[in-house]
Amino acid sequence: MTGIGPLEPGEGTRAQDALGPDETSGPGPRRRRPPRLADRHRRTVLVAAALAALLAAGGRLYATREHGPPPGESRPPRPAPPFPAQVVDVSYLDPAATPPHAPRRSFSFALLISVESGPPVSVMRISQPYAGLSLSSQPRTPFRTGAGSARKIVVTLHVTECETVPLNAGLPFLDVTLRNARAIQVQSFILGPRYAQALTEALSGACDGDSR
Repeated sequence: MTGIGPLEPGEGTRAQDALGPDETSGPGPRRRRPPRLADRHRRTVLVAAALAALLAAGGRLYATREHGPPPGESRPPRPAPPFPAQVVDVSYLDPAATPPHAPRRSFSFALLISVESGPPVSVMRISQPYAGLSLSSQPRTPFRTGAGSARKIVVTLHVTECETVPLNAGLPFLDVTLRNARAIQVQSFILGPRYAQALTEALSGACDGDSR
């Protein structure tokens, strides 16, 4: 009997039925990424983003903080404050009204004490060199004056012995004891010719008529 039977597959060929879904020539459903791999990728992205934010914040903190000395090196010491005598000035202003409670043969002068810079300065004591005179001040010592400011004070001198005071005060001065955070110093301030003339006139008036 002759005829044509079913064709047999040739060598090197496979039946369509034996091919898997991804091996067919036609379009088929795409293979999805396993859920475990997707979660791992998502965690990796989140960790990378968190690290980037942390590094950015650390960079801003480092840029804005005060940088200290390099490791192993100490911070340089702060300069010491100035000595009080270097920043204090005492100047004569004018004769002042004598307090009503002052004893006879007393007279007063107004002075200006200024502090240029540094920590506050305390005036601990004000004195003068003549043995026949005593001195008091208003405000009373000690008192403090801050940097960059000036303070008006009134000193009252009282003649205790006319025989020991000069009739002509050539270069009179005041000894002022000063104190600040650096030191305690006694500084002599020559108040100039106006003060010398005013003191000479006051001494002459206070001792007028007294024998020498």
